[in-house]
Amino acid sequence: MLKRHTLIHYLHELLDIDRFKDYAPNGLQVEGNAEIRHVVTGVTASLALIEAAIELGADTLLVHHGYFWKGENPVVCGLKKQRLARLLAADMNLLAYHLPLDAHPQWGNNAQLGALWQVHNIQALASEPLVLQGEFEAALSGASVAQRLTETLHRPPLHIAAERPIRRLAWCSGGAQGYIEAAAAAGVDAYISGEISEQTTHIARELGIHYFAAGHYATERFGAKALGEHLSAQFDLQCSFVDVDNPA
Repeated sequence: MLKRHTLIHYLHELLDIDRFKDYAPNGLQVEGNAEIRHVVTGVTASLALIEAAIELGADTLLVHHGYFWKGENPVVCGLKKQRLARLLAADMNLLAYHLPLDAHPQWGNNAQLGALWQVHNIQALASEPLVLQGEFEAALSGASVAQRLTETLHRPPLHIAAERPIRRLAWCSGGAQGYIEAAAAAGVDAYISGEISEQTTHIARELGIHYFAAGHYATERFGAKALGEHLSAQFDLQCSFVDVDNPA
């Protein structure tokens, strides 16, 4: 058993949340039980994930995408009411960490992707600290990289191909396609993110680099899972990762 305030303080320091200007509050978003025994981790605090956590008997839900995003309607009705009602009825804490969970050098989404893809000499882009760059042990074809992404993320990426082989690459999980020009300026052969916009295709072709849209959800499963495993070892908590199917 762990006190809620102890876990919140630990995660606040571990993820260094004060250095981020984010789109939603990081940390405790919905207060539940003061004593924590079972944490369920996942990507998005959807109703499906909440119901799965309740079924597993969890008292805390830790996610990458929580609630209360800037610019959204603040009224508690519709989907928001349904989700909050289920959390409150279950006396379940909701903890959410957005950019801090992308950026953490060990448990973050981007660090986990680099390890998963067997990338070496990893470092952040000087111009965009959220974006990581590194290199494969040997140059690979675009098709080979697409196959590696398919095997590790369990879905094929959308690949905007270039003629060059891929040795150096940069990546950022989720909706980070806008960093493609900064990645190209760093001299990489390929850039990988979760989503693609209409203009991303033209930018990749005109810059002459490969671009892979590997899926927003698919690229953001690994941080929450890794963080939960760390918490389980650190505090002897029961932590369960729940993978809610999402093709996006």
